[in-house]
Amino acid sequence: MVINEEIKILIVDDNLGNLLVLEGILEELECNIIRAMSGNEALGLTLEHEFALVLLDVQMPEMDGFETAELMRGSERTKFIPIIFVTAISKDQRCIFKGYEVGAVDYLFKPIEAIVLKSKVKVFLELYKQKRMLKTQAEVLEAKVKELLELKETNFHLENLSTLDGLTGIPNRRSFDQFIEMSWKNSMREQQTLALVMADIDYFKAFNDNYGHLKGDDCLRLVAKTLVTSIKRPIDFVARYGGEEFIAVLPNTDKIGALLVAERMRRNIEHLAITHEHSMVASCVTISLGITDIIPQQADTILELIQTVDNALYQAKQLGRNRVFVASF
Repeated sequence: MVINEEIKILIVDDNLGNLLVLEGILEELECNIIRAMSGNEALGLTLEHEFALVLLDVQMPEMDGFETAELMRGSERTKFIPIIFVTAISKDQRCIFKGYEVGAVDYLFKPIEAIVLKSKVKVFLELYKQKRMLKTQAEVLEAKVKELLELKETNFHLENLSTLDGLTGIPNRRSFDQFIEMSWKNSMREQQTLALVMADIDYFKAFNDNYGHLKGDDCLRLVAKTLVTSIKRPIDFVARYGGEEFIAVLPNTDKIGALLVAERMRRNIEHLAITHEHSMVASCVTISLGITDIIPQQADTILELIQTVDNALYQAKQLGRNRVFVASF
């Protein structure tokens, strides 16, 4: 007899002879047959094993088959195990209805017809195999979905690492290059004005030299956060350009709009009141800013636009810092 330890059938009868008859009929099937001689013993075994089917005698002392089935249906662990009643009681309709009411899937009457029993049991064994196969497939699918989600999260994290500045957490130079390219094409196609604002922390080297690089990093993070919160439109963009330099891209904005944004940035940084005793322009950290705008034409280039705003920033520094200088392209 081939025994599959994974597939178990519970046979329950208070008569050992009946159990042996059932076992003899089912021994050809690929299943592991476990006996119980009372309802209580059967319930205990359902806590230890997973059964594909229960063959349950109706007439048993202490706890009959109906009560045993009802208790099985009331448990989350056993509520879905198919139960076939095996009984010698009359085929009275009331008894049959009661059996179905407490959860039986079928009735077999003694004396048992071996062919009928085996055919019915085979059906439930096959259903159990399919259920286990579906469960296994679902677990594999769930594992694959989990793996894909973890991979997506990892890719998202790696993408963020490649587009966000590691120190300040705002977009980095690479991200700026991608955004300005997209904004340039849109502005050229729509013939809309595109403005740039470039900012530089005044006398930041002196700040680093005198307060240390940890304080310098804290200053950069706070300035970056403040510059980002100084823009109001979702389409605007601020990035760390390099060192203590930051750059903002303002689509569909001219010099007048950019000047308003730049002045807001300058004031917001000043209002942070980060002590800078070694600045030659104020007692706190300040920034200088350059502005330019353009309606891109075929002959124009992004590099020329950046050079123009960089020259504007240089002029702001030359004129005393902590100010905004506007340059024409």
